[in-house]
Amino acid sequence: MHSPQPLRQKLRVAVTRRLPEAVETRMKELFDVVLRDDDRKLSREELASAMQNADVIVPTVTDQIDANLLAQAGERLKLIANYGAGVDHIDVQTARQRGVLVSNTPGVVTEDTADMTLALILAVTRKIPEGLAEMQAGRWKGWAPTAHLGGRVGGRRLGILGMGRIGQAVARRANAFGMQVHYHNRKRLRAEIEEELQATYWESLDQMLARMDVISVNAPHTPSTFHLLNARRLKLLKPSAVIVNTSRGEVIDENALTRMLRAGEIAGAGLDVFEHGHEINPRLRELPNVVLLPHMGSATAEGRAEMGEKVIINIKTFADGHRPPDLVVPSML
Repeated sequence: MHSPQPLRQKLRVAVTRRLPEAVETRMKELFDVVLRDDDRKLSREELASAMQNADVIVPTVTDQIDANLLAQAGERLKLIANYGAGVDHIDVQTARQRGVLVSNTPGVVTEDTADMTLALILAVTRKIPEGLAEMQAGRWKGWAPTAHLGGRVGGRRLGILGMGRIGQAVARRANAFGMQVHYHNRKRLRAEIEEELQATYWESLDQMLARMDVISVNAPHTPSTFHLLNARRLKLLKPSAVIVNTSRGEVIDENALTRMLRAGEIAGAGLDVFEHGHEINPRLRELPNVVLLPHMGSATAEGRAEMGEKVIINIKTFADGHRPPDLVVPSML
């Protein structure tokens, strides 16, 4: 008599940060999951240990998974199911060489991040933080014809740097506000998409920067985009221009931007991301013409829940012996 086949064990999944409760509950039902009690960022040693003891790890943008860390992972780890669309914090090439797949959650944050981009454009051009500060300090003495004069958004030239999903969603919103949409991208969009977005392509980034009223950074951080907006390029901007970044802080030389904002060589900035994570140039904080947000671009309850659902689908598909639907391949980067 044959002995029954043992039940296939659930995948052991290690999560590096606290996730929405509904996502954690579903993970507990499906997998042998190790969840976090607190929301502190894991140290490198803790991250290495988690990777050694799991089949799947679910990191976030705060976890730097480089070649050295992957070398410590051992043989058990088979999938890095990233909670988020950007994967510049993961050495995808090395992971694949070691037989570890990487998945992400693309598309989920598109609309939310585009909303935040428009919010920052409006906040900077209409001086919303200055008005808010006056109200909160109890200094407002009533309406005056020349007080808090910002600029009209309609009619302004918006230059979008990076015309992927989010850049295109920003273009649609900008059209609704009556802005003129321009863009620079690695590849030019198809003619019908340009027409739909009423977008003008600039092959030369330098030429586009010199002619725009607002610049929106919507490019990922890659070796080719690091400091793409360096001191030389920032100097091409008109003194009346505004710059907004909701993608990756490393795309802008933050020290050069700070110097120019302080000198009045750029009119204002709205930043949701920073070059050195949460360590922000203190001189940037002091400026009244700068709106700083704590990486809130994708921070909606709906978006974070959808990200969790995508992570679960990627892990479940992998557990069933299939390719995760959101597999990241090095050629995509």
